[in-house]
Amino acid sequence: MSERPYVVFGYGSLIWKPPPHVIAQTPGYLKGYVRRFAQKSHDHRGTPENPGRVVTLIHKEDWDHFSGADPFPDDDVVWGVAYTIDPAYEAEVRDYLDYREKDGYTLEELDIYGLVDGHEQVIIPKAYCYVGRPDNPSFLGSEPMDKLAERIWHSVGPSGPNKEYLYHLSESVRRLAPESHDSHLFALETRCRELDQMARGDASSNGV
Repeated sequence: MSERPYVVFGYGSLIWKPPPHVIAQTPGYLKGYVRRFAQKSHDHRGTPENPGRVVTLIHKEDWDHFSGADPFPDDDVVWGVAYTIDPAYEAEVRDYLDYREKDGYTLEELDIYGLVDGHEQVIIPKAYCYVGRPDNPSFLGSEPMDKLAERIWHSVGPSGPNKEYLYHLSESVRRLAPESHDSHLFALETRCRELDQMARGDASSNGV
């Protein structure tokens, strides 16, 4: 068991589906990173034959290198939740998360920031975070927004429809703090909800 608390930062599905044995949770954000749907999901929101798309963290500099045409160049803050795990269950939770995040994610230690009395500061140093690095086999990189939205809208995996993952994440980020925002995430949500409306319209016109 480690001497300092075991804290895990969630920026994707962990926000609305926390790990077990949490004794404290704190909203906060990372600096110098972007959250992007740049990771294939073969085991949760897609299948090996038709992988869905889930988020990963990418260093802002790395993303700029991968995607000079990214339509949200000013994003460099990622909001999420830091979970402090009961020390008695640390080993169990580590094993649980290692398995849950097995599709291409690597454990890193990152500083979590927050606003205290209106001032930005590190609120939790060196929290653990699962990051899909650009050299992992499931890393996809940048896709055109319309193509990405179409893939998310159509994909389904053992954990459910890919678009539900997107909608849960968007709603969860909005609830974290008055300042929490993610331009890329919210733009994808808007496009997928437009596809929902188009599908409902087609169904109505066909008398379904």
